Amino acid sequence: MAQVLSGHGCFGEYLSRIGRERGPRCHHCGADQDTAQHTLEQCPSWAGERRVLVNRIGGDLSLPSVIRAIVGSERSWCAFASFCEEVMSQKEAAERVREAEDPDRQP
Repeated sequence: MAQVLSGHGCFGEYLSRIGRERGPRCHHCGADQDTAQHTLEQCPSWAGERRVLVNRIGGDLSLPSVIRAIVGSERSWCAFASFCEEVMSQKEAAERVREAEDPDRQP
């Protein structure tokens, strides 16, 4: 959850900023910018997980609305935690594969 809330995680924009990616693009859909908000609201790769989340906390996935929802209800907290765990574990697994396939990539 902390990665999605802070933007400091397996997101192209963040990885590019810290020198671990060549650019900020999304490896999952090809969008120019992969940010926490892109992952949460837009990336089509996570549409199924997002649908479950929206059914539980509502359609406004802006950061202020998400925070309001998760501090306001345990059900929303659990739904957001589940979304983050499912999506971030898949993004991290894909990142490990890319690292293994590109030995010239910076660690």
